Parts: sequence; C-alpha cells; structure tokens
Amino acid sequence: MKITALVGSNRKDSYNKKLIEFMQKRYQEKVEIEILPIEDLPMYNQDDELDPPAIVKSIKSKVLESDGVLIATPEYNHSIPAVLKNAIDWFSRVEKVMVNKPVMIVGATIGVLGTARAQMHLRQILNSGGIAALTLPGNEVFIGTIQEKMDESGTLIHEPTIQFLDTVMDNYMNWVEKTKGL
Repeated sequence: MKITALVGSNRKDSYNKKLIEFMQKRYQEKVEIEILPIEDLPMYNQDDELDPPAIVKSIKSKVLESDGVLIATPEYNHSIPAVLKNAIDWFSRVEKVMVNKPVMIVGATIGVLGTARAQMHLRQILNSGGIAALTLPGNEVFIGTIQEKMDESGTLIHEPTIQFLDTVMDNYMNWVEKTKGL
C-alpha cells in the first residue's frame, strides 16, 4: 500500500512532520508513506492551472497514483495553515486528484485541543466538490501537549498515544483496501 503524506507545517522542527516520520518508521512493514514537499508549491493561480509548473504536476501525479493520503495539520487561528490549503487548491482544479481518495487526518499541537478545530475545518474542505475526498468517520487523531509525548529526537514515546495511533492506522489501512476501485 502506498500513501502520500501532506504536512501542513513548513517549520523546521514541526511536530506534525516528526509525527509523520514516526509513522513512516513504525508502519514501514505495512505501508509506504511518502512525504510530499507541498511547501515547494507556488501559490495557486487560476491563470496557471492549465499549464502548471513541473512541481505541481509531479505532486499531483503522486497523489493520484497513491492508495490514500495522510494529512498532518497543525492549527493556525482555528484553521489549517496556508501551505496545506494551497496544496489542496492545486489538487482541486483541472485534474482533481483527490476525488474518492481515502484520507486520514492527524494533528499534533502543544495546546490541549490537539488541532480539533483545524481538523473540523479540513474535513469541510475535503468534502467540497472539487476535492470530494473520503474521510473515515470517527477515525480521528488529535494529539495535544505533543511536546510531552515526544523525546528530543522527535520520536513519539507516549505509549497510550502510540497504541491509539496503531488502532487508528489499522482502521485506516483496512478502509483503504475496502475503498479501492471506487
């Protein structure tokens, strides 16, 4: 199974990127997770959508060819970051690469709500006509106080969170298998 991952933070020491990297290692026997460089995408411009830059074509192609998409988002002002919204805007135009694509959302923050508001907004965006992605109801990962759950190297060490992530990831992988061919 091949999953593409979008990290909504372009911060060097992003907790969300570290979370995806942890997931890459932990589940490598079951799934290949490729982090896409969405921070390299130019700002979406309708004037360019019919002949987008090579990086846009490359990333859209990887999303289209994947079995699913994993999104890790921080929460900025009760919503998703601009870098993530920009990628989604590119994905929603001309070749709509996320239609019926199974999506798993995770989010980590130093606050206590674990990106709940951003994820709620992201689910609305993913449900829009140009995206029409599939999200598994109830399969939600909100990790609050992440700074207490990772060690200095960025490895998730909080055993209850790891066990929960294992369950949610298994649910997601099983669901991806069931949605193939939609």
